[in-house]
Amino acid sequence: MTQADLLALADQVLLKNNKPQPVVLSKGRGCEVWDVAGNRYLDMTAGIAVCGLGHSHPEFTRRVQSQLERLVHISNLYYNDQQIQAAKAIVDRSFADRVFFCNSGAEANEGALKLARRYQSVVAGAPQRTKIISTVGSFHGRTFATVAITGQPKYHEGFGPLVDGIEHIAYGDLDAATKALEGRHACCIIVEPIQAEGGIIVPPPGYLAGLRRLCDDTGTILIFDEVQTGVGRTGRWFGHEHDDVTPDVMTLAKGLGGGVPIGAVAMTEKAALGLTQAAGGAVPHATTFGGNPLACASAIAVLEIIEAEGLLERVTQSGEYLGGKLAELVREFPGHVTGTRGRGLLRGVVVAGAPAQVTAKAREKGMLLSVAGSNVVRFAPPFIVERPQLDEAVGILRSVLAEGAGKAS
Repeated sequence: MTQADLLALADQVLLKNNKPQPVVLSKGRGCEVWDVAGNRYLDMTAGIAVCGLGHSHPEFTRRVQSQLERLVHISNLYYNDQQIQAAKAIVDRSFADRVFFCNSGAEANEGALKLARRYQSVVAGAPQRTKIISTVGSFHGRTFATVAITGQPKYHEGFGPLVDGIEHIAYGDLDAATKALEGRHACCIIVEPIQAEGGIIVPPPGYLAGLRRLCDDTGTILIFDEVQTGVGRTGRWFGHEHDDVTPDVMTLAKGLGGGVPIGAVAMTEKAALGLTQAAGGAVPHATTFGGNPLACASAIAVLEIIEAEGLLERVTQSGEYLGGKLAELVREFPGHVTGTRGRGLLRGVVVAGAPAQVTAKAREKGMLLSVAGSNVVRFAPPFIVERPQLDEAVGILRSVLAEGAGKAS
């Protein structure tokens, strides 16, 4: 079928819940993808910060294929070797003592919220501590609970009444956090080390550490949503490591599976009591596909390949290079680009006009980008990206801006 035929068929059979860009991608290698018509695109979005190893990475592909030949699924009624080894791989690289696997970032955040409420009720003996504190501008998922804690009203429209017991406070504001936690009504506070979907917002120095102190003082569970910032995206294994602080609970997804869907909740031994089954009690939390052998084999491969290929340092170096190149565009196009944001290979340029216009024009010129927040064009390329590819990407963006895209109306 031609691309036009496939787009027409998609219009007939797919739910029209969003508006994908009008290309049908069929293959990829490294930092490049091709559509069914044979057009090549430089991929600077990596499946929304998912494909850190790029597309068709040889060793990743070999290991996933090997697992496909051995065991794909058995449910959570049994252990499997990949589940256990994937959990150890995360524990070995993080603050965590225990790991729960699920299927997505939203599910991971749901699990973390359930853990926090049950911890306060069952372990801490404070059933009145049910309030969940989140931040304005945040994004935590699209399930009922996670859309309710997401601090962007546009995601709430039409879904009311939302899950209650949630308070949104300003991101980066320790005074607001102090006020929200001082009454000891909150079971937890959930925060992204960088607000990715909110516009690549990096918190002020000391913010995450300040939250840690507040949670210690008030007995509040501290949850870091590392769905987009985790697994090397910022140049460290996890985004909170830049602030030399650890949470009680961390949620992971996106980059963890290299493109194979997986989510995880990583936690301290103490926090784990919130979802630990009591003797003779009901199972507090579970999922049929969580710990799936194929997904867990993918996660192990991702973590080990990042280490073997020295990709954390590469992300840091490439991120600094890309950040510098994007800063040049701010000086070159003051009426179009007003600033840059980010860390590692999670970068954004703030445009004065419509960011969707910029991404559309870039696609027409052979580059895939995405929008974050209301006015940011996001770069989240694979970790394996080379400098010539970054130069190509910035060159395409420069030509798009020179033609007027992104200019304030």
